[in-house]
Amino acid sequence: MSNTYNLIVIGGGPGGYVAAIRAAQLGMKVACVEMRGALGGTCLNVGCIPSKALLTSSEKYSEALHGLANHGVKVGAVSLDLAAMMAHKDKVVKDNTDGIAYLFRKNKVDWLRGKGTITAPNQVTVDSGQGTLTYTTDRVLIATGSESMPLNGVTIDEKRILTSTGALTLPAVPKSMVVIGGGVIGLELGSVWQRLGTEVTVIEFLDRILPGIDGEVANQTQKILAKQGMKFKLASKVTAAKNEGASVTLSLEAATGGSPETLQAETVLVSIGRRPFTAGLGLENLGVKRDERQRIAVDHRFETNVKGIYAVGDVIAGAMLAHKAEEEGVVCVEMMAGQTGHINYNAIPGVVYTWPEVAFIGKTEEQLVSEGVKYKVGKFPFSANGRARAMSDTDGFVKLLADSTTDRILGAHIVGPDAGTMIGGLALAMEFNASCEDIYRTSHAHPTLNETIKEAALAADGRAVHI
Repeated sequence: MSNTYNLIVIGGGPGGYVAAIRAAQLGMKVACVEMRGALGGTCLNVGCIPSKALLTSSEKYSEALHGLANHGVKVGAVSLDLAAMMAHKDKVVKDNTDGIAYLFRKNKVDWLRGKGTITAPNQVTVDSGQGTLTYTTDRVLIATGSESMPLNGVTIDEKRILTSTGALTLPAVPKSMVVIGGGVIGLELGSVWQRLGTEVTVIEFLDRILPGIDGEVANQTQKILAKQGMKFKLASKVTAAKNEGASVTLSLEAATGGSPETLQAETVLVSIGRRPFTAGLGLENLGVKRDERQRIAVDHRFETNVKGIYAVGDVIAGAMLAHKAEEEGVVCVEMMAGQTGHINYNAIPGVVYTWPEVAFIGKTEEQLVSEGVKYKVGKFPFSANGRARAMSDTDGFVKLLADSTTDRILGAHIVGPDAGTMIGGLALAMEFNASCEDIYRTSHAHPTLNETIKEAALAADGRAVHI
């Protein structure tokens, strides 16, 4: 293994490992520093992948309990084998992380195991726990991701009071769980345990769940989740949490202040957001600039104010999404190699993997109103779609927002079955500046869920057929 590289990437998550592989494909000699025992970062180890494994497994369990009879499938007594469910999740994680290690070997990317510190713009030290080695490099790319945001007055122990990491490894199904934070991670993991039998209450500081997404979609999502059994306390804040051994007692009050109240639960999940992980990188000594939220400041080439040091993903401004980090990592190293790069940040989709799923891209109605944009709305419910009826999955709708003058799609929002897959076609449409007319003049296979998108596009012009 060499001590000299063209590029050293610090962080083996989606932004880092994809950038490292692409840089190697472009002919660079590349190393990736990762301090976990496996590659893949938070996403593959304790985030996106294990949570989706548990979401899928818990969906199947819930369907066996409640949904199969509607399809004429009779089952006997349904029981849960949580250990087997967790084993499946762990195998999915291992298969994915082993796959990245294989890709590193295939593309001749060196994995430097340990904690990386930038000691100079062209120098990185790696502490493996058994010694420190120093490497020289033409460039450094920081892709260290993010970590769970702490909450004042609440001490995490990952047994009773959890972050998302602890919520993925509970040894038994708790009787009750309070989720602090009504964002994506809280609703997804709350859904897992609610399906498995836990009484879940979500406490959100704002007066709505899913901050930042279209308000109508968020409202509909809350109604659906409430129908499934999830409880909500909005416009509320947690001021303290006392671990009493067999349970946790929370102190909370209205977000605007008021009389305090208490709430008990067997477990508590703290999910109020994430913050950039930049501790111990040596940024202060190098004078690397960060903003008020401690995100690393970069230019259009993802280079910091210190020449030769770059950053992508959760450590810089923008949505904390794995696929956003991947796009930035690829564009960053391609520009290092003299190529041009482009990311359309308005055409990066987001997905909430509850059931039904929630997917969105582009502008919300609230954003268009605040920007003074004249727009039109096309909506179509899944209850009027033949395929959704056949699946017994009729909750939700598709909502398209288009420019009133040009008909160009400005935003798309879906709450419904397989919304995360369906949003892909709309991302492509927006990347090519498609109009609603472009969509409804494109033939959509019948019977499919995608027909709801065509009908929503027709509805934007006041000519929906099937409603």
